Parts: sequence; structure tokens; C-alpha cells
Amino acid sequence: MGVRKEDDTSAKIMAPKEQEISDEIEIKVKKYLRGEGANLEVLHDKKLKGQLAVREELYGKSAKAAAKAEKWLMPSEGGYLEAEGIEKTWRIKQEAIAREVDILSRKNQYDIVLPELGPYTMDFTSSGRYMAVAGRKGHLAIIDMKSMGLIKEFQVRETVRDVVFLHNEQFFAAAQKKYPYIYNRDGTELHCLKEHGAIMKLQFLTNHFLLASVNKFGQLHYQDVTTGQMVGNYRTGHGRSDVMQVNPFNGVVALGHSNGSLSMWKPTSSAPLIKMLCHHGPVSALAFHSNGHLMATAGMDRKIKLWDLRKFKVLQTITGHAKTLDFSQKGLLAASTGSFVQILGDFSGSQNYSRYMNQSIVKGYQVQKVLFRPYEDVLGIGHSMGWSSILIPGSGEPNFDSWVANPFETSKQRREKEVKSLLDKLPPETVMLDPRKIGTMRPMRKKEKPSKQEREAEMDAAVADAKNSITRKKKTKGRNKPSKRSKKVQEAVERAKRPFLEEESSQKKKQKISEQSELPKSLQRFVRKAA
Repeated sequence: MGVRKEDDTSAKIMAPKEQEISDEIEIKVKKYLRGEGANLEVLHDKKLKGQLAVREELYGKSAKAAAKAEKWLMPSEGGYLEAEGIEKTWRIKQEAIAREVDILSRKNQYDIVLPELGPYTMDFTSSGRYMAVAGRKGHLAIIDMKSMGLIKEFQVRETVRDVVFLHNEQFFAAAQKKYPYIYNRDGTELHCLKEHGAIMKLQFLTNHFLLASVNKFGQLHYQDVTTGQMVGNYRTGHGRSDVMQVNPFNGVVALGHSNGSLSMWKPTSSAPLIKMLCHHGPVSALAFHSNGHLMATAGMDRKIKLWDLRKFKVLQTITGHAKTLDFSQKGLLAASTGSFVQILGDFSGSQNYSRYMNQSIVKGYQVQKVLFRPYEDVLGIGHSMGWSSILIPGSGEPNFDSWVANPFETSKQRREKEVKSLLDKLPPETVMLDPRKIGTMRPMRKKEKPSKQEREAEMDAAVADAKNSITRKKKTKGRNKPSKRSKKVQEAVERAKRPFLEEESSQKKKQKISEQSELPKSLQRFVRKAA
């Protein structure tokens, strides 16, 4: 009885589910490949052919690993509102969105009304887990957004203009009436930074552990929160400014001024890195994209401009006024003025923003600040009567990297991350417009060769100095003859001319050698040799 071998093709047939996963991974692999592979059949050099084959194989393995990581480690997918037919996404209300989402997402839609303590400003941690709110009348609070529980709230009984978290949720800074103060999450006052003065805006540079502030006299301060040292204290020269934002890509702080200009600063320079005229009126709002290459500005000339920071060129101008701006992790732009909030989106990928969603809060409420919550499709709105939270589908990054920001980190993980971030702390000198220059070599500047006239002028000056340096002494008869005096002068002149003549002869020698080296080796023996 013979045993019949099955065909090899039958062994390669996969189950429908496995085939679907394999096809999906192949599509993702094409996204991560570096273009089409090189045609190795036309190469005749075996060594080059082998090197390119190894490199192509390495590229294929890395693309496959990235595709598998996207498939299995990043299962969540971001999505936007999709309109059907003639329907518009900006006509969809929050009530309609709340009816379609899950219970946990519906909890992120709320209004907190505190009319006696507003207007409110806010700040989120990098993971989006905690929120700090500050009322103009002195109300400060820390809220856990995961459990929607109040961690701590207290009243400082004076004006609070801004609030910002430091490196984690354990510490935050508040810009109060006279000075900025640093508190811990239990509400205990840790420091009073009197050198800063009456602060209008606060920003924190996470990678550098620098607290940046601008006061009502237009002074910009940088303070290291780890050592307490004042790194920089500069006068902007443009008067009072209440528009301030830090570029997350390079750590450069941008200030908007009342003359329509914008200036960018780093901690180690008393002069601005960039000065640019953005609007024909005072700059009212400013925001940076997370990639660091896109900036949005709004002015009192009723224009919102999108800038490409690699060329410092206007990409798009949108008609409208905005008192506050903010970019989401996925690139949506929130702009607000009065009691109206508008969200713009770039869905074509050509840096052309169009209207995506609208939200009108209660008439009479004046919006103070809009801020997207990281890793959530949520927009926080601080206004004159409290603060609100609305759902913006597609605004947050759906998959978080726990090494960068972990919304579910434990106290032990937080301590470990704090120690590592302190060890990896960057010095203030690394803040620059193009951080890719860090670690590169500065190119050597070639010395410009002086012209013939300049060399002659230098030699004449050296000869004149040599002649004047000879002192005439009264000597006995026969030792002060004119011939001996002229001989001394001639020797001094020759000594002064010698370095110039030696340099000239060495240059001629180098030139002759280079001319000889340009000839073929077989013809160099016919070149006339110097005696």
C-alpha cells in the first residue's frame, strides 16, 4: 500500500482569518518600506551586490517589525466625524455625539459652574491624567481626570493669572498677583519666586526643567526648578505681553507683542533668535503643532495665520478673530473668541485647514482658554463662569507610549521616571531653533588669503617699524660712521621682510607641487626640476 504525498500548495493554504491578518500586515509593510527596492540583477560588482542585498533585507525586516508592532501593540485607531450626503460635520451637536459614544467617553462631557471665582484657566499633565484649574479670584484645584475626583482645592485670596504643571502632577506653579508660587499637590506652598515679579504667563520646559515666565514689564525669566538658579533674565523691549507659548520640538519660547510682532527666545541669549511681523495689530493668541514645524497666530486684525517655521512663510490665512488657540496631538486646531469655539482640521494633508466642528457655550460666557487633553478626544474650555469639557472625535492620539507618558502609571513608576528624567536633563545651551545641530561638528572657517596689495602694505609697515626701532647712540670716533649706521638699518629691514618673503616662497612651492601632482605619473619625470 503506497502513501500518497499531498501537494505542497495545499500546505500553504491558510485559514481565512489568518489570510486576512497576513494581507493587512503586508499593506502596513508597504507603508514602512523605504520606497521600491534596488534592482540588483543589473549590477556586475559582486561585493556591492552583496552589500545592497544585506541592506535591503535589513530594511524589509525593520518594516515588517514596525507593521507587526502597529498591528498588535497599537490596536486602537483614531477616527473623525464623517458626514453623509449634504450633511456637514460642524452642524453635529454635542448631544448627538453623546448619544452614540460609550459611557466612559460620555463622562468627559460636563460643565462646572463657579460664577463667583472665574474666569478660569487650566493645564493638563503630559499624560492627560491630571488637570490643574485656576480661577482669577484665587481658586486653585487639582483634579484626577480618570476617576473625576477632586484631589485638592484651596483659596489663595488673591488674583491668579495662570497655572502650569511642572515635570509631573506632584508640583505646579501659579502666577499670582505679585509673584509666582510653587505648590505641591497637597496645596503646600514650597517656593515664592520674587525675582520674577508680577507674572502674566507661565510655561514649563519639560526636558530642561526650566520655568519660563514673562511679567507685566516685558521681562522674560528662566529659572531652573532643580537647583533654583536663575538661568536668564532679559528685557524683551516690546512692553507688556500676555501671549506666550513654548515650542515642544526645540524648547524655544515665543512671545506675541502689541505691535503685531513675534519674538523667539532661548535661555542663553539676551537677544531674540527670531523677530517676525505677523499681524497689523496686537497678537492675541499663539499655538505650536506637536511636530514643531507648524505655528498658528491670531491678531486683532481679525486674521488667523498658519506658518511654516522651516521657511517662516505663511501657509494659510483664515478670516476670524481668536483670543486663544491650541493644537491637538493629531493636528486639529481649536480657536475661540467670546462664547464661540471653532475647531479646524487638515484632512487633505496639504496644510489647508477647514471648519470641522463648532461649539457655542451659554451666551455671555467669555472663553479664557481652550486646551486639548492628551490621549483623549476631549477639549477643555475655561470660561468666565467655570470650565467645561466637550468631545472632539479624532483629536487625541489613540495609542500612548508608556515610556513617554503613561496615564495609568503607579507611584513607583512615577518615581523611576522622575529619576531618569533628572539624569537625562538637558542643559539650557541645547535650546536652539534647529536641535538637529546638537552633536554635529562646527565646520572650520577657511582663512581668506590677503591680496598682493595688502601683503605689500603689511611689509612696508613692518619695515617702517624696524627703521624707527633703531636707536642712535653717541659712540667714540670711528664707531659711529654713516656706513655702519646704514648697515644696521639694512639688517633690520631684512629681518622685517624675512617672514613675508618666506611665506610667499612657501605658497609658490605648494602651487608648483600641486601643478606637478595634476600631471599623470608617466609625465611627471619630464617636469623641469628646481636647481
